[in-house]
Amino acid sequence: MARSRAAAVAEAVSSGSAATAASSLKNEASSALTTRGGASAALSRSARRARTQLPEPVRLALVVVLSFAITALGDSFVHFGTNGELGAIARRPESKAEMAVLASWKIFGLALGWFGNFDGYDVAALTVLSSGPATYLTTVFYGISAWTAGAYLAVDVVSALLPFLLLRQLSSAHAAAPNVPNREIVTDGGLQVLTSVLAGLVYSVVFFLAGRTYLPTALVLNFAGIPTIQPAADALLLGYDRPVTQVLSLVLGIAARTFIFTPMVTTPRNPEEEKEIADFDPAAATLGETVAYNLWGFTSQTKVSIKRTAVAMLYTAIGTYLQCASGIQGVESYGAAVYASVWVVAALVTGLSLRYVGSV
Repeated sequence: MARSRAAAVAEAVSSGSAATAASSLKNEASSALTTRGGASAALSRSARRARTQLPEPVRLALVVVLSFAITALGDSFVHFGTNGELGAIARRPESKAEMAVLASWKIFGLALGWFGNFDGYDVAALTVLSSGPATYLTTVFYGISAWTAGAYLAVDVVSALLPFLLLRQLSSAHAAAPNVPNREIVTDGGLQVLTSVLAGLVYSVVFFLAGRTYLPTALVLNFAGIPTIQPAADALLLGYDRPVTQVLSLVLGIAARTFIFTPMVTTPRNPEEEKEIADFDPAAATLGETVAYNLWGFTSQTKVSIKRTAVAMLYTAIGTYLQCASGIQGVESYGAAVYASVWVVAALVTGLSLRYVGSV
């Protein structure tokens, strides 16, 4: 009996040692994970400090240089990978002045994004909105394969996105920071899908209406050598006859939601400003106050949506015009402007629609 009691005691001690050892191993593992997490966080903080320590002009110059380098390298890869398919319709710049205009527009777009305090997601979305219409034109009307046109679009997007990601951190809206207003809206997957689909439907409907009114005539008269205008003249509502139309409309919708809707709904409300708007009395206001109220008497969220919709329209107008008039053979300036106007109207209606959704 003494032996069995001693064995029991020894077993208990042994069990306690095992438990102690297991607990020790668990604590060591937890400590290691904590250390690794701390090291990762410290590395991230160091990277952020390195970015912010660079002077603003230097970071902008790096953004421009990286963007041009990625564009040149990416376009070369796509050209050789597709056996120069786009070269059959592409128009090369014919003068130094024309090359300077194209380069200046790219630099201006990057600088506007930088000084406008846009992040990588913003400039990527703007690139989609400005380059998507030309991608659609070359694919649907000129017969270039969707893979080739999509690859060139991807190069444009990466050339805008990557430099900004390296040299500027994401905004609190796109990063869905814990303290951002209406965080539950921008992190809700269902709402993201619905707002993207809504914006995509707007683009699809606007193009359908243009195709049933003035666009086919503009294509015939101002796009010399265009193989067909049937996709515009015979388009079905919502692009049911062409999957490319549906895919590109959805991509444009995602870009519009990213650039307009997300920053708008995460803009904090200003109670004092809203009170001033509600209490405005046109009978007692001066002429200047009345004009200012009519032009800019909106809430902070509405102002953000107006500014961003205007920027989206600007990028769409200039980007589409230049890519058509200077990038495709046989396209006259007037025709490029008419084609760009379709997508500018679509950007405007999309911005208004997203503002309405955001105010509900």
